Amino acid sequence: MKTCLISLLLFSSVCKAQEWQVELMAGAAGYNGDLTQQRVSIKQLRPAFNLNLKYNSGDFLNFRAGIAYARIGADDKNNTSPLLKNRNLSFKSDIIELNAIAEINLFDPETFTAYPYIFGGVGAFYFNPFTFDNNNKKTYLHPLSTEGEGLKEFPDRKQYSLIQLCIPVGIGWKMPLNEKWDMSFEFGYRFTFTDYLDDVSKNYVDPAVLNAAKGPKSAELSYRQSTPLTAADVRGNPSINDVYYFGGIKLATSLNNLFKKH
Repeated sequence: MKTCLISLLLFSSVCKAQEWQVELMAGAAGYNGDLTQQRVSIKQLRPAFNLNLKYNSGDFLNFRAGIAYARIGADDKNNTSPLLKNRNLSFKSDIIELNAIAEINLFDPETFTAYPYIFGGVGAFYFNPFTFDNNNKKTYLHPLSTEGEGLKEFPDRKQYSLIQLCIPVGIGWKMPLNEKWDMSFEFGYRFTFTDYLDDVSKNYVDPAVLNAAKGPKSAELSYRQSTPLTAADVRGNPSINDVYYFGGIKLATSLNNLFKKH
């Protein structure tokens, strides 16, 4: 009888520690690619939001699935290099991401009230880069094949997909706000498998080919500098894929607290 009672108390304690939580993060997002010089650029940060459903085990390992939204972008005008400023390219893109992530607490949450954690997982995201033309009209870049992607004249340049996979990794610091709410500070990179978040990757192509295949808008938005160029001139760096990142403050509470009747 005594053994059964102890087992019941232990089981109850474990069940109490394990719970489903809802997390909401608000912060900023940025990207690192062909239009940036720093890994993290304060000037080019834009808003980001993240909603997660998390299984909190009460132990070292937790799991969450989420949806995230971010606006990323960059402009050569913000770079310090004269060559990049003269290139005069810019872009913006909305990112919609679905992810599944495992969190590892670096300290025992039963012992410490505030502690760091690391995370990693897999995700898929949608993006669609756009810019503003010489008349300040919003123009999506993917259909224009500004580097000859998908054109028969360049069989080695396949058109990139607007849906891609990513690998989210990052760090965070978690602490309780009160009995019902926790707060975290989190920063995470998304390593991607594309170099076209910014629609920039390789070298320039003949503007006459772009004009014939996609119209004058394609050539206009491929060549945006006053200095004469040739098709062999470098436009981007295809050896390194683009990444984007999130950072912000996250609030979490259990589903029981969220839907409890008062």
